Amino acid sequence: MLTVKVGGAAGIGYAELVRDVARLWRAGTRMVLVHGGSHETSELATQLGHPPRFVTSPSGYTSRYTDCATLDIFTLAVQGRVNAALVGQLQAAGVNAVGLSGMDGRVLGARRKSSVRVVEDGRVRILRDDHTGTVDSVNAGLLGLLLAEGYLPVLGPPAISAEGVPLNVDADRAAAAVAAALGAERLLILSNVPGLLARFPDESSLVKSVPIDRLDDFMALAEGRMRKKLLGAAEAVRSGVGSVVLGDARRPDPVSHALAGNGTLVHAEAVLQ
Repeated sequence: MLTVKVGGAAGIGYAELVRDVARLWRAGTRMVLVHGGSHETSELATQLGHPPRFVTSPSGYTSRYTDCATLDIFTLAVQGRVNAALVGQLQAAGVNAVGLSGMDGRVLGARRKSSVRVVEDGRVRILRDDHTGTVDSVNAGLLGLLLAEGYLPVLGPPAISAEGVPLNVDADRAAAAVAAALGAERLLILSNVPGLLARFPDESSLVKSVPIDRLDDFMALAEGRMRKKLLGAAEAVRSGVGSVVLGDARRPDPVSHALAGNGTLVHAEAVLQ
């Protein structure tokens, strides 16, 4: 069992990913494909005259500020553009993919953050109108039913709260929760870099191994969205996923390449002993 998360940053095309997923699927590998949609959301927001706004927490994590209008734009971009594109391409490649949002069948249940602390102009502010949340439940039964019937689930945000409200959730951490709930042997998080870079953006400075008991040491190297990817990877390993590979979505055969151990391996120390 495999969970693959493909990022939504600029520079990521899906043709190579789809070709590789289809080949692995036909060979018998069963997986859930999780995706984001950051670049599409930012592009659509700009087109609609509601430019994206990003905020940074006191601990250094960057996220999208999601007011009501941004939540609508986010849902339209992630589900209407990214999810639909992936499902269509997989179907054309002979894979019977099913597109899902986290709201469908409560695949991703989430808890809304009552407030968000951000740093702006050197001062900490409290935001109370941010529609973001943290995944706290996964409907593994529904995903298992689809997999058992030969469907490939293609899953993206938003998630849904206990009150039935859609919430923007981090797709990397959502993928970690899905991998843990399904008992996945491995989680692959693919983005527009080859993994964690010691000297970003120098791609020759790839960090090949991150034991989670030394996570804080490596967090100091992470730039931008890589911090959330490392956090999600560590959460997955701590929840029982065998290991996580942070790999490159831009190259040919990106899933197979990451499965072969290329990228940054995030693991418990026992994995390498």
